[in-house]
Amino acid sequence: MQTTSRVFMVKPVKFGFNHQTAANNAFQQRGFSDNVQENVLREFTSYTSLLRANGVDVVIAEDTESPHTPDSIFPNNWFSTHEDGTLVLYPMYARNRREERKAQFLEIIRKNFEVRRVVDLTWWENENLFLESTGSMILDRENRIVYACRSVRTSDEVLADFCKQMGYAPVVFDASDRDGTAVYHTNVMMSVGTDYAILCTDAISDVQSREKVIDTLKSTGKKVMALTFDQLHDFAGNMLELRNNAGQKLLVMSATARKSLTPEQNKELSAHYRLLSPQLDYIEKNGGGSARCMLAELF
Repeated sequence: MQTTSRVFMVKPVKFGFNHQTAANNAFQQRGFSDNVQENVLREFTSYTSLLRANGVDVVIAEDTESPHTPDSIFPNNWFSTHEDGTLVLYPMYARNRREERKAQFLEIIRKNFEVRRVVDLTWWENENLFLESTGSMILDRENRIVYACRSVRTSDEVLADFCKQMGYAPVVFDASDRDGTAVYHTNVMMSVGTDYAILCTDAISDVQSREKVIDTLKSTGKKVMALTFDQLHDFAGNMLELRNNAGQKLLVMSATARKSLTPEQNKELSAHYRLLSPQLDYIEKNGGGSARCMLAELF
């Protein structure tokens, strides 16, 4: 099963610009801190309401002030769930992000997902090697393929460990933005759904690597929609396909991402999905993440 109708989200209590992640997250912007918690909470509430109004089951965990975890609004980076009942826990680059793995959050996950097996990869933090779940990896769950661009947050060694334990085949590549900066998370440049793959092809400068990614996607029946660098920087790669409780396909992206699409792209995607595009300006600018980063799927 590629998609789910249930997601886990964390309601922020003390959201803010995370200096520990800014070193390698080119999407974070300074200078947007005025009333940030108030504005982020408004965006979060509007987003969850939009999802629920469109038939998505939203499980909300409320963050705590202590320990302070400024990026807790992005829970998709520290765990993933899988249809066979596996819960995977991941090693995180930023020390204050490791503290997002709070006991009360895990308890909420267990109440809403039947855990039959736990794969704990967090010990890799001791080796200073990281893999940040569905931020680092784009999972083609149906075909057991994982796409990942290398970065300080996405280690080949940890990825190999994940693939061995979960039965996935890796497609690994290097990617950079228009300024030559390494893409820090694969999910800002790529999304894979049931029928569509959305990819900033120009970000993969090595021709052989780019062709391998595209050929693999096409061999599994995906139609590839190419994004430009401008669309990459507007979070158009940070999309997630969901389905609602009536079985309809939804494609979630931010209003910024939606606005960056061409009329032709909008028309094509609208013909296959109901498009949901919440306003996430404060979250995107301060956190460097967008609509997909805020959703951890529960299968």
